[in-house]
Amino acid sequence: MDIIVNEELKAYIDPLTADEHDALERSLLAEGCRDALVLWGNVLVDGHNRYGICRKHGIPFQTVQNTRFQSMQDVHLWMIEQHLGRRSVSDFQRGVLALRKRAIVEARHRAEQEQLRRESEGEAPLAAATDGPADADLPPWEPAPKLSRAELAREAKLSASQVTLIEKISAQAAQEVIEAVKAGEISLSAAAVVASLPEEEQRAAAQGGKSQLKEAARRVRESRRKPRPAAEDAAQPPQGLPAQASGDAGEVEALRQRVASLTAENQALRMELEALRARLSGAAPADAAEA
Repeated sequence: MDIIVNEELKAYIDPLTADEHDALERSLLAEGCRDALVLWGNVLVDGHNRYGICRKHGIPFQTVQNTRFQSMQDVHLWMIEQHLGRRSVSDFQRGVLALRKRAIVEARHRAEQEQLRRESEGEAPLAAATDGPADADLPPWEPAPKLSRAELAREAKLSASQVTLIEKISAQAAQEVIEAVKAGEISLSAAAVVASLPEEEQRAAAQGGKSQLKEAARRVRESRRKPRPAAEDAAQPPQGLPAQASGDAGEVEALRQRVASLTAENQALRMELEALRARLSGAAPADAAEA
C-alpha cells in the first residue's frame, strides 16, 4: 500500500522536540515498531514520526484502518482525543487542542441547526446543496455534546482559568510569544499579559529572551494598577483616632469637647470632696468636748 502523508494532518499536532525524536528513534531501533500506524484509507493519521524513522532505517511496521472516520473533522477529533490522553503533552498544547475540539463541536451544532431549518422549510439538505469534497464535514455524524468551559478544562486536565489564558494567548499573542510559552520561557499568566501589547512590542520582548518577557509583563501589570483616589485618602482614619469617628470631623470634635467637659466636672467634684473632708476633720474635736 502506498501510504499518503497529508502535511496538514502531520502539522495538526505540534512536532516532537529534537530530544523526543531522538529518544523515539533509539526505542524503535532497539525494540522495533510495536504499535500499528493508523490509516484512513491510504492517508496516514497517527504515527508520522514512527513512519519516517521506520522508512529511514528499514524497520518493519504494521498498519490498521479506522473505519469510523467520515470526514477530516472526524480525523481531527480522534487525533485530539488521542493526544489529550498523553502525558508528554504540555499544558499549553492541551489547551490549544481542547479549543480546537470546541470549535469543531460548535461548528457541527450550527450545521445541525441549519439542517433542521432546511428540513422544516422543505429545502434541500446540506449534503445535496454543497459542492464540497467527498470528505466534507456534513451531517450525519456521531453526536457530540456541547462543551462548557468547565467541561473543556476538565477534558484537558486544566483549570477553567488556564483555558481562558490559553484562549487569549492563541488569539492575541505574536508567534514569538507563543513559541516562548511552548519552550517554557514564560508562564501562561505572563504570556496572556504580554499578549495585550502591540505585536511589535511583543516580538521585541520575545527576542530579548525570558528576562525581557518577564519585564514586559511586569510593566503592563504596573500600568493597570489604578492610583488611589484623593477622596479615598481623605477617608482613611487619622492617626490616633478611633476608626468609627474618622468619617465625620464634626463628630470627632464634639467628642473631644465632651471629654474635656467631663474631665473638668470630675476635677471640680474632686475639689469639693476634698474641701468637705477638710471641714469634717476640723469640726471633730469641738463635737467631742461638748459631749
